[in-house]
Amino acid sequence: MLIAGFPAGAWGTNCYLVAPAAGEECVIIDPGHQAAQGVEEAIAKHRLKPVAVVLTHGHIDHVASVVPVCGAHDVPAWIHPEDRYMMSDPEKALGRAIGAPLMGELTVGEPDDLRELTDGSALELAGLEFSVAHAPGHTRGSVTFRMPEAADVPSVLFSGDLLFAGSIGRTDLPGGSHPEILRSLARVCLPLDDSTVVLSGHGAQTTIGRERATNPYLRQVADGQGAPPAPRRGM
Repeated sequence: MLIAGFPAGAWGTNCYLVAPAAGEECVIIDPGHQAAQGVEEAIAKHRLKPVAVVLTHGHIDHVASVVPVCGAHDVPAWIHPEDRYMMSDPEKALGRAIGAPLMGELTVGEPDDLRELTDGSALELAGLEFSVAHAPGHTRGSVTFRMPEAADVPSVLFSGDLLFAGSIGRTDLPGGSHPEILRSLARVCLPLDDSTVVLSGHGAQTTIGRERATNPYLRQVADGQGAPPAPRRGM
């Protein structure tokens, strides 16, 4: 399996291209602010053919390049219905204006083909299977995508802004909820095998086992004690 990832834009949001191997079809996860050029470079480097864009949530730092990327390759995008409004109204999702100079660089709105994700569904795209789990707390429509273990490749969780290495997503923006994100951590992350690789929306790669042992939020959720207040990380 091939996973090509890179941080993009003002918020350093991780964008991922996932394919069975170089030279095959791929899925693009979270093409955010200023990610279009990096996407094209990865496509060229690995000789990939995009078939879909999937989104962990609707914040502008994760979706800002969806329209140009989908348009360039004539592919659909997938998002949870609770976050769909953010595609056309990113400032409402933040509870404030994000700045005229930055807004001038963005192409807001929906791509021509926008589809809705549902909890528990399985997306079969580019010869790969992605299990969708609704994981509200950072936003109402946050989701994760999990790929099952295959051969010698461990399971992979694309966690968006639910779980980071050593931290979790912020919950102080509209639609955020600290109690809800703790419930999502307990429901979505705790049951996973320790070997599961976590590729998040910001920061470095980690594993469920490492976070279970060291992440104060995941540890305290596992202990049933309730975690400290969520940090202000990401958008």
